[in-house]
Amino acid sequence: MTKRKMYIRMITASLIRRRSRMLVALLAIMIGAAILSGLVTIYYDVPRQMGAQFRSYGANMLFTATNDNFTKEDVEAAKAVIASSELVGLAPYRYETVRINDRPILAAGTDMEGAQKTSPFWAVSGTWPSSTEEIMVGKVVAQTFNLHTGDRVTLSYAPETAKAGESGKGDTDSTASAEDEYVLDNTKDFKVTGVLDTGGNEEEYVYISLDDMEELVGGESHLDACELSVSATGDKLSKYESAINEAVPALQARLVKRVTQSEDTVLSKLQALVLLVTIVVLALTMICVATTMTAVVAERRKEIGLRKALGATDKSIIGEFMGEGLLLGGVGGLLGAILGFIFAQMVSMNVFNSSISFRFLLLPITIIVSIFVTGLASLIPIKSATNVDPALVLKGE
Repeated sequence: MTKRKMYIRMITASLIRRRSRMLVALLAIMIGAAILSGLVTIYYDVPRQMGAQFRSYGANMLFTATNDNFTKEDVEAAKAVIASSELVGLAPYRYETVRINDRPILAAGTDMEGAQKTSPFWAVSGTWPSSTEEIMVGKVVAQTFNLHTGDRVTLSYAPETAKAGESGKGDTDSTASAEDEYVLDNTKDFKVTGVLDTGGNEEEYVYISLDDMEELVGGESHLDACELSVSATGDKLSKYESAINEAVPALQARLVKRVTQSEDTVLSKLQALVLLVTIVVLALTMICVATTMTAVVAERRKEIGLRKALGATDKSIIGEFMGEGLLLGGVGGLLGAILGFIFAQMVSMNVFNSSISFRFLLLPITIIVSIFVTGLASLIPIKSATNVDPALVLKGE
């Protein structure tokens, strides 16, 4: 039998003989490793999870015109600055005053799919418009005109020439021409697919697609604003803001501070709490392992004294006890890493209602940290083992 095999056999036999005490130490190491693995997993996954939750509160970046308005090409140029993997949604808006039954109403032309992603908190009774000639009306508008899902409604828009004629209605010389201009008002029929309820000003608007808006109002295509939902930290959002403002002078990017600042504050406090709990758990694990190893050394004083009397060196005694501790640390770290992932998965499902992916790099890191903590906790008990005086022990003192 080789020395290595003999060494491993001595360690395992010693652990088995004192399995009740070693089980306590193994359990402490395993719990510490599980909490370490779980909290570190949560620590790195929390920004993504919290970011997804904060996205439900609306857009965190806004594009506005530098001068009057901007175009779709400007939005595409600004969009290219943001990593596609971090762009949750983008909703351009064009606002125009239209009329329903000769009453002015503000209409918003937008990308409906993008608006659903940037404003997931909007409550819609019915469905969002999914094609052209479909409209979503605000709750106030629906009550004013007694509109319900499935109804038909006609929007009319006065082109610039008609507006000019309207301003000259008081001029008797231009009365006839003004009446002719009113005949040229653009009209378009829509089917109501949903009623929007937000509790805000959005209830006073009607929403149609950008294609319908351009067909209704005619003229040059432009945008008035654009909302974006970007899954990134506050620092990275600020970098995107600066890069877009420099690259696309036609528009100005601004951060929605109430969202980004709240997200950064919550994340920083939560991550600090996770770090503090991890440190406390590791300290308690060290205390438990040190206490257990001290009891084992005290129990084996006669054995240690006999071995030293027979010529065993301090190095061999240190090697045996340290081997027992490191083996416990390795096994406890492996089991703890697996339990830690299960713990993190349960927390993520219960708190954020979404799963997390297993980080394979965390497995060796947890094992190494567990071995290090166990070895560090074993130093004082092992030191006391080398101080055993064989003469006194063999005398029974």
